[in-house]
Amino acid sequence: MSSALIQILVLAGIAVFLILRLKSVLGTREGFEKPPVPLQDASSRPSRPDFEVIEGGPDHDITDHVDEKSAAAEALAKMKGADGSFSVGEFLQGARGAYEMILMSFEKGEMEEIKPFLDEDVYESFASVVEAREEQGLTIEADFRGVREMTLVAAEFDPETTEGEISVRFVGELTSVVRDKGGDIIEGHPSEVKRQKDVWTFARIMGSDDPNWRLVATGE
Repeated sequence: MSSALIQILVLAGIAVFLILRLKSVLGTREGFEKPPVPLQDASSRPSRPDFEVIEGGPDHDITDHVDEKSAAAEALAKMKGADGSFSVGEFLQGARGAYEMILMSFEKGEMEEIKPFLDEDVYESFASVVEAREEQGLTIEADFRGVREMTLVAAEFDPETTEGEISVRFVGELTSVVRDKGGDIIEGHPSEVKRQKDVWTFARIMGSDDPNWRLVATGE
């Protein structure tokens, strides 16, 4: 067997290993044949008047995102009771930005920048993948195209600790290629837009002075 063929087989094995690790840490990544749909700029979106909750009536800041009679709605209402400044809509806006920031920092291997926003276990999982590809001399070039879908899928509130947890399902779009030490592409294509599917869970002590939510779990 020639040395060139052996090298190709080794690189192919590394690529498979990284794909499996990425799936376990982040989620699934699928090819997307359609052209990406540009995200609407916030300034161009039609304004909607703030909803004033009538006593005894539904809180649209909650019911716009989850079913009024769901366990998630009950948990979100309790979070608001523990923290009067909490807004579900504002949380989701922040979660959208956090998703892009954390995902792209992970792709680039810039872990220190996002460490304050990650739970220790999540940080170690992300960092282990980054370390593995650095040891193999692999680099990732990625371009984030936007969040195509975002859905609040679950919420929990612990009245004893006043900790709230919110799980959000993201469908992001990005281009991504993996290059070896010599700069050759071994996985992905620069112009192929792929969908990245994740369910991320964020947590925070409601009413605390720290306004930041931490990423405490990832899945798909």
